[in-house]
Amino acid sequence: MRLILLFTFFLAPIILSAQTPHPKPEARNPEPPKPETHLKNIRQLTFGGDNAEAYWSPNGKWLTFQSNNAKWGLKCDQIFAMKVKGAAGKPDYRPLPLSGGLGRTTCSYFMPDGKHVLFASTKAAADTCPAVPDLRKGGKYLWPVYNTYDIYVADLKGNITKRLTNTTGYDAEAVLSPKGDKILFTSDRSGDLELWTMNLDGSDQKQITNLLGYDGGAFFSPDGSKIVFRASRPQTEEEIKEYKDLLKNGLVAPTNMEIYVCNADGSNLRQVTKLGKANWAPFYHPSGKKILFSSNHHSTRGYDFQLYMINEDGTGLEQITTESIFNSFPMFSPDGKKLAFCSNRNNGGGRDTNVFVADWVD
Repeated sequence: MRLILLFTFFLAPIILSAQTPHPKPEARNPEPPKPETHLKNIRQLTFGGDNAEAYWSPNGKWLTFQSNNAKWGLKCDQIFAMKVKGAAGKPDYRPLPLSGGLGRTTCSYFMPDGKHVLFASTKAAADTCPAVPDLRKGGKYLWPVYNTYDIYVADLKGNITKRLTNTTGYDAEAVLSPKGDKILFTSDRSGDLELWTMNLDGSDQKQITNLLGYDGGAFFSPDGSKIVFRASRPQTEEEIKEYKDLLKNGLVAPTNMEIYVCNADGSNLRQVTKLGKANWAPFYHPSGKKILFSSNHHSTRGYDFQLYMINEDGTGLEQITTESIFNSFPMFSPDGKKLAFCSNRNNGGGRDTNVFVADWVD
């Protein structure tokens, strides 16, 4: 739930699992949006439902993503894969199902061989979708943090080939290092939502962050030496109590998050953004010196998420998207020439969030 997505945020996951948030949209400025000069030849790949966290295969030919498209008979998020070229992009296209339709799933990512996919699932607890808690408790927007999520590996036929975690608590948001040697994920097994690493076979699981707050939605830099992630950092006594109380009940409030970076082992932690509100879904630019992320810091009412780019030192903030009121989950293709992202543009004024691919222009 880079998600937790609804993004799953946003799934999410604001998944958007890993969850896409759906509060009431705010009124937009009637002036025409500014051109999205970094994005050319934008192509829509999915149609209907919440589709989020679309991430590239190592050869740049496939995307894996999560969807709750009711037209596919889905009751909650499941994992799919689709070829970027070919039938994807047609409204009647049905991508490859990978998660078997059991439980709720989130946060998929290709393994180095391009033939297997990581994802988190609640299927060990029950075949059915877990109950959704009150996500407006106390008048705040909340994300569920299901303590039945564990991380699995499946092949492209949907066969589970490995279970990587088997602990009580939330284990999800798994990604791979470009070096192909480490998996990075979020877990609350230590009592807080922290970043962890493990080997590709699930061995040598280590906690690498340790500050109070939700550390998640993490990705490696292009050379695998650094990590970028989103984090909440409750400061006051009241904020700390609220955070801990919500987490005990399997909930987090993702409305105040900033972007952080650290070394791959968790050392040299530093804050990149100080924008306020929700800054999340970060991903490194191919140069390794800039970061794309989603933010509503500019919004007067909260629900207007646009993509921004910023230097790793926090300077040079630049807005990337202007169309629609939800844009998130940016990920560059392995060659750095294309950007996959999720947006509710072109949805006829509804709430559907779809996967898009564009040529990237520096």
